[in-house]
Amino acid sequence: MTQPEQKHPGRTAQMALTVGALGVVFGDIGTSPLYTMRECIAHLPPIERTEGILGILSLMFWSLTAVVTLKYLVFVMRADNRGEGGIFALLALSRADQPRGATRGIGVMTLIILFGAALLYGDGIITPAISVLGAAEGFTSLSDHFTPFVKPIACVILALLFLFQPKGTKTIGGVFGPVMLVWFAVLALLGIWHVAQAPGVLAALNPLKGLRLLTLHPHYLIPLLGVIVLTITGTEALYADMGHFGRRAIARAWLAFAFPALVLNYFGEGAYAITHPTATDNPFFALAPDGLPRLLLIVLSIIAAVIASQALISGTYSLTRQAIQLGYFPRLTVLHTNPDQRGQIYMPLVNAALAFGSIAMVLGFRSTSNLAGAYGIAVTGTMAVTTLALYLVMVRNWRWPVWRALPLCLVFLIIDVAFFCSNLHKFAAGGWLPLAAAVVVLAIMHTWKSGRTEIQEKVYSGAINELELSMIARSKSIVRVPGSAVFMAASPKGVPLALLHHLKSNKCLQQTTVLLTISFEEIPQVPPAERLVLTNEGEGVWRAVGYYGYMESPDVGALCEELKARGVPLKPQEVTFYFNREMIISGGNARMWEWQKAFYAFLSRNARPVKDYYKVLPTQVIEIGLPVQL
Repeated sequence: MTQPEQKHPGRTAQMALTVGALGVVFGDIGTSPLYTMRECIAHLPPIERTEGILGILSLMFWSLTAVVTLKYLVFVMRADNRGEGGIFALLALSRADQPRGATRGIGVMTLIILFGAALLYGDGIITPAISVLGAAEGFTSLSDHFTPFVKPIACVILALLFLFQPKGTKTIGGVFGPVMLVWFAVLALLGIWHVAQAPGVLAALNPLKGLRLLTLHPHYLIPLLGVIVLTITGTEALYADMGHFGRRAIARAWLAFAFPALVLNYFGEGAYAITHPTATDNPFFALAPDGLPRLLLIVLSIIAAVIASQALISGTYSLTRQAIQLGYFPRLTVLHTNPDQRGQIYMPLVNAALAFGSIAMVLGFRSTSNLAGAYGIAVTGTMAVTTLALYLVMVRNWRWPVWRALPLCLVFLIIDVAFFCSNLHKFAAGGWLPLAAAVVVLAIMHTWKSGRTEIQEKVYSGAINELELSMIARSKSIVRVPGSAVFMAASPKGVPLALLHHLKSNKCLQQTTVLLTISFEEIPQVPPAERLVLTNEGEGVWRAVGYYGYMESPDVGALCEELKARGVPLKPQEVTFYFNREMIISGGNARMWEWQKAFYAFLSRNARPVKDYYKVLPTQVIEIGLPVQL
């Protein structure tokens, strides 16, 4: 596949991308001030308050600088797969030096990267819960009478958010960026106002303040780092959403808006905590004057939390589709909610799982303080996996020497592991939930990929690849009948089993016969000019291969229109499609555990049928049973 030409947008388009990035990329990290400073103050060691808060602010500032600015913006986002980012882009790039088409098992590093992707599902459950609940808790800063209503308010907001998903984000997506621009402006202004009242907090820019807090109070190092990590949650979104906005727009949005606004707000909260040493309320909402200004801040916080949740929900849909296209996840229903934007999709099963998990989190944990006790393990685990994969990309894809890549990645890994280990104590407090979700997703990915590999080797390779269909078509025992047929083939070589069964049962073959293979490439999108490769085998037989990237959904109907345009004499509305329908039987010698064989059979029975996934009308489909023993 050729590299698409990179076009640089004009100044107006650049500003639009920058504002759009604020609404999608920085929603999660942008709503962290709702609860982070409060949790950090709650975990301060018993020392002089000003010294402790300056240490916290220093750790916050340098965590944002080292992890977000240096690691992700400068290095990780350079690892783009034709402009696209995300954990599966790293998976593709980290093995780019391996020959295409080689038979590969699931290696240890691939398994680690898949676990990093699975951790994002745990993050996808807990992030909407803590963001919306944190915003709803703002009502308690107006009056304690709101306390019993916080959970119901959060659950109603989440329920409406997930119920709205089938409508797509086309209608409200255009306001995400401007609203978050207002949000970051309010964060900055509130921060500046309070920093002006206690400018001494600027001393926290000195990294020694943070190091002093950790080294002089080592018994509090683990709980402190465990809440400091809340400052950088959502960082992975910078990389995952790079394909939508581009590295430059995300960098501009971070450096010009999000980063300074977050720093100013955190410092403003620190200034408030210093000047009000006896205050017990949330310092974030306390930044706004009591009354109408605080109420407006609460409303804006709820809107920002909804936007942050929406961006993460959409990202989970995209992550799942990528896993499906790359063969790591069973086929699920994918609905396109915007005909003008192929990236806007809705997945009912994923949406239901996220909705159930997020609302259950709110009901089970009851407060953001309790949720913060379970938050961080999945986030920091994904960050560590990203660093490991980045090292492979540096060495294998960028061709960096080990002496150059290893020290840099070791520094990043030390930071990631420090944050990860500091969150392990949260396991019993609820941190096991996102990890359990990740383990389930990883089991699905590993089982499905292993099962597909076994079936490909046992069924769709071997002797059938040696048969010549043109010779079969010339056979006097085969009657050629009018009409056209498309046989879906797993391999672009040989004869598909569906066709062999058809010939054996009916002793006939349509005058126009197409063997169509759908191939998913380890790139985001395939250029339209390279979508279809067509070969005339003679005797009215054609072989076609349709190529799709992992960010695209296959459309066999559109491919048939392209076949007709290329001279294949078929009528797309009248053609008959032949599919295999695999029926999994246990008791074989597949290189899988017995529980995996049973689990794969369950996944196969409940996966979306191939004919539906390829967008073929049911009235044009004939399915042929294919028993497969694993």
